[in-house]
Amino acid sequence: MTDQATAPEANNQGIPGKPTSASRTTLSHIMTHNDTNLLGTVHGGVIMKLVDDAAGAVAGRHSGGPAVTASMDEMAFLEPVRVGDLVHVKAQVNWTGRTSMEVGVRVLAERWNESAPPTHVGSAYLVFAAVDADGTPRRVPPVLPETDRDRRRYQEAQIRRTHRLARRRAILELREKRTAEGFTE
Repeated sequence: MTDQATAPEANNQGIPGKPTSASRTTLSHIMTHNDTNLLGTVHGGVIMKLVDDAAGAVAGRHSGGPAVTASMDEMAFLEPVRVGDLVHVKAQVNWTGRTSMEVGVRVLAERWNESAPPTHVGSAYLVFAAVDADGTPRRVPPVLPETDRDRRRYQEAQIRRTHRLARRRAILELREKRTAEGFTE
């Protein structure tokens, strides 16, 4: 194969790559009444915190030190989560750049007292920046996709990155144009 997903080590020459499985993790938490919103289901913010916690652990493991949330590309809530659900938040590094990495997160929920298979209730993509003790960005090891699924995730992450950068560029160009036209806000 010659696609970019097979050669991520080009991102950070000199730093040995790490396989996707090296930092993959699952965080599990049982939902209680303290986690509910006004509708009686688990508040989306509670799920988002679990997502950020799991993604942060993965980013720190992969980068070998502190990593901070730079952005959340997408958070899709697919099904409601209820009190008594055991929530499993599965996270892995999908892609790495020079100092940043995309972490993909899948959220599953199952009734704590039933043996039915878990339901996919949410997904998210977060971008983390590795930082040193002073908060300065530091280089991260390339991620080495191990399976076809990992390679697909790597390629999809590259597409999301391209879209993020294009969106940022378009917004900056619009702001510059409006400033040149005399608009201040």
